[in-house]
Amino acid sequence: MGAKKKSRKKLRVRFHKNREAKARIQNLTRKVADDLEDAELLTGQERLSGKGETAKYRTVIGEVDEASGETVLMVDLQTCEAGRVLSSIGANHCQVQTATGGLLQCSVRRVVRTLSRDSRNVVVAGDQVLYSRTDESSGVIERVEPRRTALSRGSRRRAHIIVANVDQAVIVASAAEPALKPALIDRFLCSTEKGGIQGIVCINKLDLANRVELQPLLGQYARLNYPVLLTNAISGEGIDELRRLLRNKETVFTGQSGVGKTSLLNAIQPGLGRRTAEVSEDSQKGRHTTRVTELIALEQGGWVVDTPGIRQLQLWDVQTEEVEGLFVEFRPFVALCHFPDCSHTHEQNCGVKQGVDLGMISPLRYESYLRITQGDEESLFSLADWRRR
Repeated sequence: MGAKKKSRKKLRVRFHKNREAKARIQNLTRKVADDLEDAELLTGQERLSGKGETAKYRTVIGEVDEASGETVLMVDLQTCEAGRVLSSIGANHCQVQTATGGLLQCSVRRVVRTLSRDSRNVVVAGDQVLYSRTDESSGVIERVEPRRTALSRGSRRRAHIIVANVDQAVIVASAAEPALKPALIDRFLCSTEKGGIQGIVCINKLDLANRVELQPLLGQYARLNYPVLLTNAISGEGIDELRRLLRNKETVFTGQSGVGKTSLLNAIQPGLGRRTAEVSEDSQKGRHTTRVTELIALEQGGWVVDTPGIRQLQLWDVQTEEVEGLFVEFRPFVALCHFPDCSHTHEQNCGVKQGVDLGMISPLRYESYLRITQGDEESLFSLADWRRR
């Protein structure tokens, strides 16, 4: 019997015509200050002419992937090879590892870039792709395969996929300098739950805090079956346990700027020599040293992904009604709510609020839930803020 024919689907693609002048970006300094990890994109954005608003349309044929149900571009499998993206800069420059371990510098086919209008980065580190060669050292990405997992956030009303196809995420926070922010940890954990990734909580710079005071916070995550680590990249405390968790896994390191993600990677694999920077004494905010999300092979087996630090995390593609399901401890109590559409804020006979009153749901986690559902993206309260109440 012949192979089963895959179902096909027409895709309507919108291309911009390069006929109209593009407005000059104003306040570049403020743009960099607001989101430093976007700084490498400014050169490509600052143009006096370029893609205008006039558009033309083209129909292309896609096929439905049997595993994910997603529609992907049809390509000539005879001329394409499979590879994995190790790093991506901007919208059109990627480093791809071939099936034999070689490296290629690849651009992205225009139709691939155009299909993903709601995402600021079409191809990201960790993506499995099909590419065609242009010469021995370069190629063109023809298709991005469906992602099994993804860590994402919202960025200017678009999706920012941080990394794809990883097993776990080490959410690094510092005990101090910058201040420990449980609210940011909770947002990352929601993002890992949404993306199908195992979350790991790592508190670094242990020498700057009283570990006894950290125990209630660490206990609330441990009770939820999130692995919890206490580390010090300078003294080496906790590094062996971290290595054990990373062995033969694909892991992304993420968190606020200045918490020591890169320092931990340097401690895990001596000789890596990735650049780090100190926290600003005036603002107590981390300085961005990692500019590009990049997959790094570990000598012990497995991969790690170093990412640029962020100061805020807006959940992407999450409706307000979905947030309760991303807080794993809420799930048994939601069924006890009197109202099926309970928001767990002001309603009577709310199972979640009863869980908080009984001490079965952490008040700190409940506070994070309220801030997410109320759209409070600007103020991510710290552990010290909560203690002062």
